[in-house]
Amino acid sequence: MSAVDVTRRWFLASLGRAAVATGFMPPGAKAGPLFGGGTSGGYSPTLWYEVGGDGRILVHVTRAEMGQHIGTALARVVAEELEAKWDHVEVVHVDTDPKWGVMVTGGSWSVHKSFDQLSRAGAAGRIALLEAGARMLGAPAKDCIARDSEIRHGTRTVSYADIVSSGRVSRQFTEEELKAIALKPASERRFLNRDTVARDVPSKVNGSAVYGIDRTVDGMVFARPILPPTRYGNSILSWDDADARKLPGYLRTVEIVDPTRTCEGWLVAVAETWPVAAKAADLIEVRYRSEGGAASDEQMLAEGQRLVAAESPGGIFFQEGDPLKRIAEAREVHEGVYRTHTALHMPLEPLNALAWQDGKTWRVHAGNQWQSITLPLVARALGIDQADLVFETSYLGGGFGRRLYCEYIVPAALAAKAMGRPVKLVFARSDDTKFDQPRSPTVQRVRSVTDGRGALLAYDHACASGWPTDSISPEFLAPSADGHGKVDPFAINGADHWYDTATQRIRAIRNDLVHTTMLPGYLRSVAPGYTTWAVETHIDELAHKLGRDPAEYRLALLGAKGRNGGAAPHAVDGANRLRAVLKRVLAKSGWSGREALPSGKGMGLALGTGQEREMPTWIATVAQVSVDASSGAITVEKLTSVLDAGTLAHPDGALAQVEGSMLWGLSLALFEGTAYEKGLPRDLNLDTYTPVRMTDVPELDIEFLRNDHMPVGLGEPGVISIAPAIGNAVFAAVGARVRDLPIRPEAVRAAMGA
Repeated sequence: MSAVDVTRRWFLASLGRAAVATGFMPPGAKAGPLFGGGTSGGYSPTLWYEVGGDGRILVHVTRAEMGQHIGTALARVVAEELEAKWDHVEVVHVDTDPKWGVMVTGGSWSVHKSFDQLSRAGAAGRIALLEAGARMLGAPAKDCIARDSEIRHGTRTVSYADIVSSGRVSRQFTEEELKAIALKPASERRFLNRDTVARDVPSKVNGSAVYGIDRTVDGMVFARPILPPTRYGNSILSWDDADARKLPGYLRTVEIVDPTRTCEGWLVAVAETWPVAAKAADLIEVRYRSEGGAASDEQMLAEGQRLVAAESPGGIFFQEGDPLKRIAEAREVHEGVYRTHTALHMPLEPLNALAWQDGKTWRVHAGNQWQSITLPLVARALGIDQADLVFETSYLGGGFGRRLYCEYIVPAALAAKAMGRPVKLVFARSDDTKFDQPRSPTVQRVRSVTDGRGALLAYDHACASGWPTDSISPEFLAPSADGHGKVDPFAINGADHWYDTATQRIRAIRNDLVHTTMLPGYLRSVAPGYTTWAVETHIDELAHKLGRDPAEYRLALLGAKGRNGGAAPHAVDGANRLRAVLKRVLAKSGWSGREALPSGKGMGLALGTGQEREMPTWIATVAQVSVDASSGAITVEKLTSVLDAGTLAHPDGALAQVEGSMLWGLSLALFEGTAYEKGLPRDLNLDTYTPVRMTDVPELDIEFLRNDHMPVGLGEPGVISIAPAIGNAVFAAVGARVRDLPIRPEAVRAAMGA
């Protein structure tokens, strides 16, 4: 086979054959989830799944699959209450039919938000099938049981397939009836908190999985965007494609006239193949009028520093008591300013979208995390009724928040409209990066006052940043706690910690300079990725200032008092569960023996409760690091984390989620970050934007505290405690206190000198 024949599909298929040969994947493994797959004309007690006359159980999933095995997790929730045989269960990723309601994948919400709904849907099917099966067996329903996709009465059985084929089950359930169903006690569960084979793994291994970049339709042509100099304030004065017209296969350049004003100043080069479209885009000469913001990273951070020092701007996210009065009266105030630089998404699969008209209906195929917000945007751009637009969502080759707001679908749809044929728009890596929706640079100022015993008398936390919700969906902003203005919860979540505090104020400030320069977005872990950096670094500083062991001091502050006592069903037992993961991680990591570590080595501790206070996943992390005193270079030797995420729908998937998120946390702590220059990121590709490499991966020791509490989130919590644990370990190793992310060697050297 020649080099030009080695495609991604061939490579993955070859890996799949090798996996079967080596026993990594069993021969005959089932295909992955269906996308928009048909149904078998069976029985649907609710819209969330269907039991077919052929025995198949098709679970309808509205969440996007981007590596987190969400189809498997949600199908397990249904199968648990349905008493299904796992081999009979398949996953169908559905299109954007209004009947599904809100379609969004983010915030670690998927299992948590769907758990009760899908559990009741599964139970409804079990009840209806048991009633019908009992009638077929001529037995009282109370004497029958449902198990492994069949109804049993003694030694006699009837399968779900036979019940459905007989046409004797048709019961439907009202919302009131669903709410009244008594779910199984946790002691009778056979699926949840138990390992299984993920439904999507075989197709990813054997190369049959379809990602957005793989999809084709008849008559399709390719396009690459030509982006203006800055995100905002651009108009095209003129453009010339004379050189591009010399390329065989080049078709034309489309100027995007966007009624939504989302993609102002965009062009797309269209060709028969993507390589030609990509080359044509580089050859087209464009003159712009650009009046957009072009701030640098340091300018945005300087503005953030000014904002957090002022008392007036911003909204109150949470306030209890009057911490400002305590601070004004205190003899000593501990203050710290903590910064994080811009971080990019860099998904492995670059942005892409395929759009075409199918009769009256417009269709879009793209990786999408928030169909419910992208669909009306694209409909407005096309000038059509939203009912005439359908999204098909395939596997996402990485999302991490970048595919929540899919503005890049707009130029694909408008180009298809202009061309009168299907257009597949694919971004080069540099295009993807230029107009990423990055995590905003942030500046946080934390002030605290303690009494003689170390109790927190006052805690005041101000954070200046871009507000992603304000940019993307301002209708979801929350009212300020003081009744004045709005607050973006996703710009400040995590700052409202679970430590006992007599008085507290949490303030979010919108950095307007960020908003005129970039479109701040949601990046995996969102606000807790930076607010926890400030909280846990500050608490560690307090412990050392007071001469207290950082672990013992945290335990003393976790009294589970007041609202920190938690509430059912999402945060049962509150901060006591944070104490439990903390105690366990101390035992696992050998914290008590850390003083015996050689010079230049140290252990650091950090806690986290992401994603949101209303659905906390409790996590404690100990990082062991080695610091080169001459260079300031940090080597992370081991990360130990203990989590309590309640019931685990898919334990193996949960472990994979935490492994990946911890490594992302490590990457953000030490390696990832870019400077903005003239309104664009300096680092446009993975040669200079350098996430964690394989050689930098430390030993990972991860444990879940198992229980039967409500499942919470797992996509993001693993990120949040890593950076502060590393920063605190650096201080333990060489006495250098760093307050900026990422932690660069030169900053460590400077802190050592200070």
